[in-house]
Amino acid sequence: MTHVLIVGASVAGLTTAESLRAQGFDGRITLLGAERHAPYSRPALSKQVLSGEWDAAPIRGGAELSGLDATFRLGRRATGLDPRRREVAVGRERIAYDELVIATGAVPRQPFRASQTLRTIEDAHRLRRLLARGDRIAIIGAGVLGCEVASSAHAGGCAVTLIARGEGVSLGGLGPPLSERVGGLLRENGVELRTWAHVVTVDAAGVRLADGTIVGASVVVSAVGCTPAVEWLRGSGLEIADGVVCDVNGRAADGIHAVGDVAAWTDPSDGRPRRTEHQQTAILQAQAVARAIATGAASPPIEPFFWTTLFGTRILVHGTVRPDAELHVIAGEGDGDRFVFAARREGRVEALVGWNMAREFRLARADLLRAEGSLV
Repeated sequence: MTHVLIVGASVAGLTTAESLRAQGFDGRITLLGAERHAPYSRPALSKQVLSGEWDAAPIRGGAELSGLDATFRLGRRATGLDPRRREVAVGRERIAYDELVIATGAVPRQPFRASQTLRTIEDAHRLRRLLARGDRIAIIGAGVLGCEVASSAHAGGCAVTLIARGEGVSLGGLGPPLSERVGGLLRENGVELRTWAHVVTVDAAGVRLADGTIVGASVVVSAVGCTPAVEWLRGSGLEIADGVVCDVNGRAADGIHAVGDVAAWTDPSDGRPRRTEHQQTAILQAQAVARAIATGAASPPIEPFFWTTLFGTRILVHGTVRPDAELHVIAGEGDGDRFVFAARREGRVEALVGWNMAREFRLARADLLRAEGSLV
């Protein structure tokens, strides 16, 4: 009986298992997870969990997990891989596999010891307690996570300073013109946005910048990106760059695949491996790999997609809005607070952006994906 071992039991790993069953796979499935928790939603950590709306964020209930007929080995961290023997090491134990799916995700960068990070449910609970006691928070990093933490902290009554090393926020593939709108949204809601700021150190006083400024804060959060969790793969022979290098279908080697934040899939448009830290990409990659394992069939290309909610404004982005793209309003009012933009280059729609118009965005995205033959 074929045994699929999935290392990593977050959304990418769980979706792989669910998709294998949905594709008719009737072999053994084992999910090995470093955390002791059942799979939970990481995007909810910076929103519902940090705000106090939820205490936990399970992806599935116990009955649904049991219905997968899979073995969950939680609280067990993979320590090595032997592709020749087709074995994964967990300390002294060796787990044999026929097909391996690497879904170990990423770990947050923490350049400053005195700062907090947000990646796990424990991180979210600890940060929530700190924010409840503090009146001022400084966030280093103005990407999606930094902006979401700013929104949740502000909603909880904190004064917030967001520190960007560039000219403003960097929200996924949103592009400069619309990123400026996000910066405006932050400022309109009382967030102090420091741009072109180089952080020297973090101490009890707060954040010290290269220009001598001290940003006072009782809590400092580092939201400066993640590093793929690949240390356990050193010496395995797999190609490791910024993540596990895979072909266009997520295959890293014979019988080995990678999905989610740890995986650098080859972009068919230019042949370069790229890692994407968005939940929807992880889900689509997991579905594609499961389809390949269960049926041998390849999947259409995966287009980047993410969404967030900041200060009650829902923002959705499909594709990447490049600096030289022409923006065209296809729904709503472009100068208002409800619209859908199409970003065109060389006569082709490369991206869509929805701003408080989720339904219209979804319809436009579905039409675009059908026209391109991409994976929905």
